[in-house]
Amino acid sequence: MSAISTASTAPFSVASALTIAGSDSGGGAGIQADLKTFAAHRVHGLSALAALTAQHTRGVSAVHVPDTGFLRAQIDACFDDFDVRAVKLGMLATAEVIHAVADALERHRPRWLVLDPVMVATSGARLLEPSALDALRTRLLPMASVVTPNLPEAELLIGAPIADRDAMRAALDGLFALGARAALLKGGHLPGDGDVVDLFAAPGQAPREIVHPRLQVDAHGTGCTLASAVAANLCLGRSLDDACVAAADYVHRALRQGYKPGRGEVLVLDHFGAAPHG
Repeated sequence: MSAISTASTAPFSVASALTIAGSDSGGGAGIQADLKTFAAHRVHGLSALAALTAQHTRGVSAVHVPDTGFLRAQIDACFDDFDVRAVKLGMLATAEVIHAVADALERHRPRWLVLDPVMVATSGARLLEPSALDALRTRLLPMASVVTPNLPEAELLIGAPIADRDAMRAALDGLFALGARAALLKGGHLPGDGDVVDLFAAPGQAPREIVHPRLQVDAHGTGCTLASAVAANLCLGRSLDDACVAAADYVHRALRQGYKPGRGEVLVLDHFGAAPHG
């Protein structure tokens, strides 16, 4: 196989978004959901696989983590040939992977970096070892333009429980104390049947509430989709707060129109039915 040419041959004609995350063989989450989201927003999607999973709508049966040299090669190839305006980070399984990704991003310095801190499975199981959690907290969190944790993930990051809306607001301050430059804190895990309220804020800024009716469904890939929709909207030139609101609206539409492609009860989002118009 011949080496990849590094010569520039033409100006960029379209913005690209890069996802660095895990592959979901079932097509509902991870890189597959990210690429569908980019396409629905008419943004060119790039990918660097940081993990491979064997999974479907009923669970995960195997995980393989490629070596970090190959991961770096994927990232470098994307930046070498495309106008990468935003990067979305998803499942990064080990401290070694996190450090490799952080090193690559420090070299390439994308304008926008959206961090989905994938640390807790839907079942509640921890997905990261303590060393990996520490690497994510110290290397990636301060680098990100915005971090998009759900409540269990935010609890791990700040080391405190989040039981109500007031605690969510306090958690934002906890994330800023760790170096986060902005946060979109997802409120879907709060108990109750009322609306789902997400909070977006940057340090020194009053939180902006993003409110949607709660949908009583068991879905897969919402966190991946939200973060990749933020990245796509940033590629399209939206401000950070507007990108977060548009992304939350997109996820709600995709969830409302979701479908069940497998034998399990888990809903998969309808990315193209939810595609923004205009």
